[in-house]
Amino acid sequence: MRMHHLLAVSAICLLTSLPVRAQDATVTYKSLGLEVALDAARAALAECQKQGFQVAVAVVDRFGTPQVLLRDRFAGPHTPPTATGKAWTAATFRTNTTELDALTKPGMPQAGLRQLPNVVVLGGGMRIEAGGSTVGAIGVSGAPGGESDDACAKAGIAAIQDKLDF
Repeated sequence: MRMHHLLAVSAICLLTSLPVRAQDATVTYKSLGLEVALDAARAALAECQKQGFQVAVAVVDRFGTPQVLLRDRFAGPHTPPTATGKAWTAATFRTNTTELDALTKPGMPQAGLRQLPNVVVLGGGMRIEAGGSTVGAIGVSGAPGGESDDACAKAGIAAIQDKLDF
């Protein structure tokens, strides 16, 4: 019995003293490159301009950090922070803001999300995905309603989709 105990203790000591494998010590992820983010923002802005809307467009990385902000010269002064907030919200909650709008209505279990700092729960914030993962998000503000903001955001994503498919 004593020999079994000694072997068990020796095995535990050996296993706990093994070095951490490199793959366990680091994390690998994909995020939008600056040029791709700029392409998405330009395409979204162009789509809104084509429809006669004066908007701001923001693109954030997968963590919600802004990469690009474009504002049509006649877009309202509230549109840049709103577009950035929509993109941040979509990226950090990993959900398009139109979906969050429905999930966070008063009386819904997630209604409190609307009270969190920086959260903008209005249509126009969309995740950008590649290979099944969120790599960033785009937010559009200034079109007449969330559906129009969504349409411009979708055009921005569509313009870069071929660069994201891997």
